Amino acid sequence: MTTNSLSNVTVTTQASVYFDGKCVSHSLTLADGTRKSIGVVLPASLTFNTGAPEIMECVAGSCDYRLAGSDVWQTSNAGDRFSVPANASFDIRVSESYHYICHYG
Repeated sequence: MTTNSLSNVTVTTQASVYFDGKCVSHSLTLADGTRKSIGVVLPASLTFNTGAPEIMECVAGSCDYRLAGSDVWQTSNAGDRFSVPANASFDIRVSESYHYICHYG
């Protein structure tokens, strides 16, 4: 199920812009202190590194992703999620805009 809205959040108004504008996100903090980011990746092939474990939730569009250490590309469409361990990386290929929520955990 796709998350359509988040209630009772504090939003960091200045966007984080990565990869020459190919990824733009905003940081959110929920009332219970849970952190998330919400953003969009424009068409590109990129590699992201993680500090904390992440769950990437696709809310619109799609992407292909490959976790570090794997040769297998998988597809994430609206409503899909994939997990990335802490201190790891993943490759992502986007051919249309990929809108996401990153759940940190």
